[in-house]
Amino acid sequence: MAVAMIKSRSLYQLAISTIMMVIGAFVAAFAIQVFLVPAHLIDGGVIGVALILGRLFDESLIPLYIILLNAPFVILASKFIRRTFVVQMIVAVLLFALFLTLCSQFPPFIGDVLEIIVVGGALLGVGAGLIIRSGSCTDGTEILGIIINKKMGFTVGQVVLFINVFIFAAYGLIFQDWHIALRSLLTYVVAFKMIDLVITGLDELKQVMIISSKPQEICDIILSELGLGLTVLYGRGGFSKTNREILLVVVERLDLADLKELVLSVDPEAILTIQDLHEFVSGRSPKKIKSKNHNKLHILSQD
Repeated sequence: MAVAMIKSRSLYQLAISTIMMVIGAFVAAFAIQVFLVPAHLIDGGVIGVALILGRLFDESLIPLYIILLNAPFVILASKFIRRTFVVQMIVAVLLFALFLTLCSQFPPFIGDVLEIIVVGGALLGVGAGLIIRSGSCTDGTEILGIIINKKMGFTVGQVVLFINVFIFAAYGLIFQDWHIALRSLLTYVVAFKMIDLVITGLDELKQVMIISSKPQEICDIILSELGLGLTVLYGRGGFSKTNREILLVVVERLDLADLKELVLSVDPEAILTIQDLHEFVSGRSPKKIKSKNHNKLHILSQD
């Protein structure tokens, strides 16, 4: 029974990932062919290099350029990253190339430069974000970033940023047009922010750790006033060697101010550490606590 449920869940997750990959590849290809290519804008990474080659030689060959440029990175990924990712990347790149060919038949978007940058960048970001959420990618520079991170210690973000700055600078030099290079950079920024939004979602969650001499009073007021769930951790002061209870709460950004006010009203000397929480996953059915002073239900994040 358990094995059947696991297989069913795996098939469901595979179907969802495949749908996201297909939709993402189409949206990204649509953004490039309808918005970026007609306006001579480029993206970062492999796609950016392919768009530069397309403008230099033949724009109809952009899908082929993307496949050829990603090929070395696929080989690298097969040696340094798990095989399932390699298969997913190959499928995503081929789908992306196919949709680029199909979308080249669509008429270009006619509008103001700002409209092209914002709408084109946003659509490109949505497409790329969906592909990443599916567990794949269409840009081999991220593979290079992962490998360099393992070998030399630079972060993936640093490597990708360096490569992209070089690509945008090269684009400006090749065509002696820094205006179009800067517009491309702005498009990339819009796409990057949209990727982040697609991956992390609209909910802004915060993880709050509370250290206080009055943990039970704070626990009671959080449960009664905000209806938030929490977890009690047990720690010990490094200097004082005193055992104490530490409260861990996951809270939405809109409730954060109320949480801080309540905690400090009970214990003005309490210490709160607040971190961004990009994702919260629970494999069980969420419990809910109804707040006494609020007409809404809050998901109980912890026991």
